[in-house]
Amino acid sequence: MKILVTGGAGYIGTELVMCLNNIPEVSEIIVYDNLWKNNYNLFLHSKIKKGKVTFIKGELLDSRKLEQVLEGVDVVYHLAARVAARLVNASHHLYEQINNWGTAELVYAVEKSNVKKFIYTSSIAVYGDFEEDINEKTIPYPKTYYGTSKLRGEEHVKRLLNKIDTYILRVGNVYGYGVSARLDTVLNKFMFDAQFKGRIKILGDGNQYRAFVNIDKLTNILTELLKTNLKSDIYNVVEYNMTVNDLAEIIKNMFPDVEMLFVNQHLKLRNIKVTPDYRIVDSKNISDDIFNNQLMEFKHKLENSRGDY
Repeated sequence: MKILVTGGAGYIGTELVMCLNNIPEVSEIIVYDNLWKNNYNLFLHSKIKKGKVTFIKGELLDSRKLEQVLEGVDVVYHLAARVAARLVNASHHLYEQINNWGTAELVYAVEKSNVKKFIYTSSIAVYGDFEEDINEKTIPYPKTYYGTSKLRGEEHVKRLLNKIDTYILRVGNVYGYGVSARLDTVLNKFMFDAQFKGRIKILGDGNQYRAFVNIDKLTNILTELLKTNLKSDIYNVVEYNMTVNDLAEIIKNMFPDVEMLFVNQHLKLRNIKVTPDYRIVDSKNISDDIFNNQLMEFKHKLENSRGDY
């Protein structure tokens, strides 16, 4: 089985490639990434040996290169995207170029290929701001340029739903230790700042809900889609919903000496609370104890990483 992973050098991509590399049925993995974040951890710290994995530096808007790369590919994981956690409305033209039109170019190329399965990581940002709980039947109403660009990307991918096995995953905030971990998302930033700075910053009144999924859980879901019997569809991939204040309290219990800095407490920020989609997320592995254990494991890995600094 030959697999293409766009954005394979990123946070999710690196963990996914490491897992795919251990699957005997996978004969070749092509990582297609432009390295716009100058993140080289896939090459330096993933411990992937030469063999299955090939790296190609390229852009999603390069349609000719995409067609060449897709030759002989059986499965495509489309993870590549322009992302941002805090400045979600900055550089909106880049969101549109990469997340919308870049996805369009990839889909065009897939339609000309012999690809059998397409897996797209979208985002719960497509839903926007809701006071009530969201599920997979909720009509998206994005409130940011990022969310809008991901929703437009979904529209291109939907053309494949009746042609090949196609899965659109609306992923929550991903957290957990990883070789190429993002440290600008709320929970990862809390953990990093508590460990290395002794201070966490809470924006707004802290009552805004956020939906989360652990990096290991997400990676397992992605790899299981190689052999799944799930029908082609849109799925929400989240496990937990918590307010920022709840998260801060958990961090405070883990790091008793951490300082908590509240910024613009008068502001009420966007709210999103997503019901886990049990068609794809195993409800048996969702509990407060599991969540706390995952954060403790995250903490221990951060502590052990001090030798790298």
